[in-house]
Amino acid sequence: MNGFLKGARMDRFDDLLEANKEFVSKFTSENLTGTAVKGLAIVTCMDSRIDPLRIVGMSAGDAKILRNAGARVTEDVLRTLVLATHLLGVNRVLVMPHTDCRMASTDEAGIHAAIEKKSGVDTRSLDFQTTSDQRGALLKDITKIESYPLLAHEVKVMGAIYDVKSGTLTPIN
Repeated sequence: MNGFLKGARMDRFDDLLEANKEFVSKFTSENLTGTAVKGLAIVTCMDSRIDPLRIVGMSAGDAKILRNAGARVTEDVLRTLVLATHLLGVNRVLVMPHTDCRMASTDEAGIHAAIEKKSGVDTRSLDFQTTSDQRGALLKDITKIESYPLLAHEVKVMGAIYDVKSGTLTPIN
């Protein structure tokens, strides 16, 4: 890669690299390991209004965080939970979708149409797992985890919806 292209690509990330320098100047590893100190994994949405550790009163190293659009329990989430429950100290899973979620405010056709209108890209080959019944989808996802045969047997699962306006976590099951 020539120097011009490399520099042009890096310019878009200068703010991150500068922020990292500040981070490094105050960094302490606190001797954290890769295990979840509090035994928790949180499956939540990628929405930037959600700070999963702060919501449940935890800090770095306490829990594993798995994020995707809509906080859905996908095959990749299950794969990750298998690793987390057998090798990384996870014995509890919180599935935490949130209010005002785009994945719960429209249907598949609406998401595909919005992307095509904005970007001209046909995404119909993807399943975004939208839902008009967020509570029902959450209960289904909890059942997926509870019945998944490859997870460690002692794993407990809870579902709760996070309210982005009030900060309240409302248990569902």
